[in-house]
This record gives sequence, C-alpha cells and structure tokens, in this order.
Amino acid sequence: ITKFLLAQQCKLIAVPCNTASAAALDGLREQFPDVPFVGIEPAVKPGARATQSGKVGVLATEGTFGSERYAALMERFAANVDVIENSCAGLVDLIEAGKANSDESLRLLRPILHSMLTQGVDTFVLGCTHYPFARNTIRRIVGQEVIIIDPAPAIARQIQAVLQQHDLLSIGDSAQISATTTGDMANFLKQIETLIGAELDNPVQPIIMSL
Repeated sequence: ITKFLLAQQCKLIAVPCNTASAAALDGLREQFPDVPFVGIEPAVKPGARATQSGKVGVLATEGTFGSERYAALMERFAANVDVIENSCAGLVDLIEAGKANSDESLRLLRPILHSMLTQGVDTFVLGCTHYPFARNTIRRIVGQEVIIIDPAPAIARQIQAVLQQHDLLSIGDSAQISATTTGDMANFLKQIETLIGAELDNPVQPIIMSL
C-alpha cells in the first residue's frame, strides 16, 4: 500500500489507525526513511491530564490494547490514574455500515459507558479512529459534563506541522479528495459519503494487493 501511495506522488503518509500504527509504523519508517509518516496513538496522556476524578475510560480495539506501544503509553502517562478499557466490540461494524449514531449503536454503547460512569470515569479517550463517528451517541449517553477526547484534531495539526517542517505544505485552496481501497469500491464510496458527507473529486481507485 505504501509503495502504491508513493507511486501516486504522495508527499506524506498518515497511518490514522491505532492498531496499524502500533503494528507497522516503526517498520515503515525504517523501510522508507525519506518519507514523512504520521501515526496515531491513544490519547492517554491528555486523558490523564484532563481527568478530575482520576479515572479515564479508553475505548479502543483489542489490537491496540494488546500492543507494546499502548503498554508503553500506560507506563509513561497513566501511572497516577485508573484506566478502564473497553473495545466496544461490534461498534466498528456498525459505523462502517452507516449506523454510527443509530439505535443499534445506542444499545451497544449504553451499558458499556454507563458501567464506566458508575466507576467514576469523567474523561473518555476515543482510542479508535472509527469511534469519533459515534461521538453524538457517546455524548448522548455520558452527558455534557464528561470530557471526550477525539484524536482527529491532533492528527491534523501534526500533519500540518510535519509538512511545514519538510517545506511540503501547499498554499491555496486547490485541494482535491481522492480515495483508493483494497476492498469493494462501491461499498467504500458509500461509506465515505455516509461518514464524512463529502463527494470525491475523482473516482475510487482499487489497490491490487500482490503477496
């Protein structure tokens, strides 16, 4: 996938998935030392700083929870807080089916989040980049006083900073949105339109994987 993106003249590659970043980011940087990469990790540090109760809820995938990168974050930044974890199994599938803020998502999330609230959690970290799409449902359950930390703005700021650092930042409003996928193109296009409400400037292109 990285070789395909570089062939499309991408000047920076973001890996906006906690699980993928944990599994592949170090190897990608080693294999492509001249390419700027931006990864992501669960916002444990800002979560630990934000909590007043000393209890932080982290919503992420099992792959993220089981990674060495996550363990290192916990050791560095969460020593003085209690972290309560849940993978919200099934939520990714609902989001990809266009049901991020549906009754199904509400039924799935309500017992999970209520349990965390009962344990004193006052700050939730959305540790999977799918989960911000369900933010409205999460907010509906936890109320307005609870802090929800979405990683997306930090990723955008880091991408801008890295582009500036490498003198690669474009000037002007000429950006276009293109998309490629290793999966079903029609389904992927529907997901894009549903989740981000944007139309692509170019047709979805397939990535042909050769093993």
